[in-house]
Amino acid sequence: MNEQLSEKSVNLTAAIAPLEGGLIVSCQAPPDSPLAEPSIIAAVALASVRNGAVGVRIDTPAHIKAVRSLLGATIPIIGLWKQSIPGSEVYITPQFHHAEAIAASGADIIAIDATSRTRPHDETLNNLITAIHTRLGKPVMADVDTLEAAIAAANFGADIIGTTLYGYTRATQQFSPPGFDLLAEIRKTINGFLICEGGISSPEMAKRALNLGANAVVVGTDITGIDLKVQAYQKHLNLRD
Repeated sequence: MNEQLSEKSVNLTAAIAPLEGGLIVSCQAPPDSPLAEPSIIAAVALASVRNGAVGVRIDTPAHIKAVRSLLGATIPIIGLWKQSIPGSEVYITPQFHHAEAIAASGADIIAIDATSRTRPHDETLNNLITAIHTRLGKPVMADVDTLEAAIAAANFGADIIGTTLYGYTRATQQFSPPGFDLLAEIRKTINGFLICEGGISSPEMAKRALNLGANAVVVGTDITGIDLKVQAYQKHLNLRD
């Protein structure tokens, strides 16, 4: 039994180690965008990797499967599945069967909402992390919004802590990402793999995140968010002085 646990620990570490010190590109598109096609997302992921990204973050089983097929087995994929479930504000991989589906599609790391919000059907964060480890053999990226959520996720065994949901929950809606202050607080408190995600909009900001103690940085909209970037330009151009 100890040998099995040791082997699993090695596997989890092997999935995370290539991300150290690097850029992870979140290759996603709004559901109603013409870019939200598996082949297009896979092409964006390949372009990102060819230009130096150490990993990618991908939403939905279909997109993960397409990206895995195009990238091969060596590039880490952080997989998630956004779901809107009545009665819960948790939407990033809210339940185990969502984690199971994205693992089966080729994700190396499973990203989940790890805030203190109530999960659908009374599923608990502790049980979800444990199930992903024991039943899927995958490391967990805990997307958090506060220091308290980060500590809880780490205590439950999360392998990676990400500042992903800072500014996107009721508890943090008064703040705007990136969560540099949160990042610094987490680093002072938790000695684990830490990813800064959310609101990174320049190479300088990404470098600052590493300097504050992040092990890696996720950038999405500023690199791959064509829909939102064009909307922002158009809104600004339509303003009258």
